[in-house]
Amino acid sequence: MIKVQKDDFDINKEIKKITSLNKNIGGTGLFIGNVREGKNSELKSMTLEHYPIMTERQLEKINNEAKARWNLIDSLIIHRYGKLYPGDQIVLVATFSRHRTDALNACEFLIDWLKTKAPFWKLEESNQGSTWVKERNSDLDAANKW
Repeated sequence: MIKVQKDDFDINKEIKKITSLNKNIGGTGLFIGNVREGKNSELKSMTLEHYPIMTERQLEKINNEAKARWNLIDSLIIHRYGKLYPGDQIVLVATFSRHRTDALNACEFLIDWLKTKAPFWKLEESNQGSTWVKERNSDLDAANKW
């Protein structure tokens, strides 16, 4: 399931929706990404922008790739957009399988690919002004290992 939304999400409710429907789930891989303050606590906010149709298609493509590589029962990606503040949740990635290895590997794959292939643009606002977040080599290296 893919959700791109402005509103925050409740992790427990989202996970329970999936696990209550399938009693064959033996392992859940889970990642929650949050807005962090940054160096010297100067970040005031982060605004995430996207193009809805393009974003949903790309997230679905990434999700389908994970399902093709690992034996997943289900998966969930929730990604927020709009203005967020330090401590706010940005993204939830959860993968569900019979065994932990598939769930954990698929979750890590989705995180790495979301970071580099999902069409979101991040504008950070601090006391020094606003800057667009640039792609990091470490993120590219993580995605390229797959």
